Amino acid sequence: MTDAVYEHDLHAYVDGALPEARRLEVEAWLLAHPADAARVKAWSAQNQALHAAFDAVLGEPLPLQLARAARRPSRASPFRAVAALLAMTATGLGGYMIGIHAEQAALAPTHLARDAAIAHAVFSPESRHPVEVDATHAEHLVAWLSKRVGTPLHAPDFSAQGFKLLGGRLLTDEAGPVAQFMYEDRIERRVTLYVRRAATNRQLATFRHATENDVDVFYWIDGDFGYALSGQIGRQAMQQLADAAYHQLTSATRR
Repeated sequence: MTDAVYEHDLHAYVDGALPEARRLEVEAWLLAHPADAARVKAWSAQNQALHAAFDAVLGEPLPLQLARAARRPSRASPFRAVAALLAMTATGLGGYMIGIHAEQAALAPTHLARDAAIAHAVFSPESRHPVEVDATHAEHLVAWLSKRVGTPLHAPDFSAQGFKLLGGRLLTDEAGPVAQFMYEDRIERRVTLYVRRAATNRQLATFRHATENDVDVFYWIDGDFGYALSGQIGRQAMQQLADAAYHQLTSATRR
């Protein structure tokens, strides 16, 4: 009989980090558990897509912000750290509850926070192509991303906090299409809002905080969708933006 297989086993299997005997046990488990097999297939496809998109730039000098975001306590080279980051190697998040009505989503919220932090670290340092569609076409951007993600989206207004919308882009992860909105203040600090389908069943809204490699992430689940605001501008400033986003977006979805 195959021992129970847990999520860390599945991640290690995708990363090729299991001993041979355990690898065979996990493969036997996947044959009998199609839902886990589908998750593993999605993670493997995501890894391949990330490698195809970013392996070519690993030999280039790292932007300072990305090097800081990829920093690890060990003495491993920055390039190896970024490769591990982009390959979606599982990393722990110090998530903890800062609101009420905390409920576990079907897709773990820590995965939402981790994926949002990685996307922020990848795209926020970009100088020439930080977004796919810029803010001069904001109406088209929101309509396009809404159609692809599958829900009416709204780009929060952070002008009161000193941030303007730069634009956004379409991403993908294990949950499907993802919308990313990017904002910038007058000294070119950037924050990103990451929106994706989070669960198949409706959840009460939650509001949590996590830190991933110096990136602060405030995230919540509202209905079938997850939202995560990421940045490196200080936790207090991030919380002010997150409060504004949370109230604007939850109000918009209830109209």
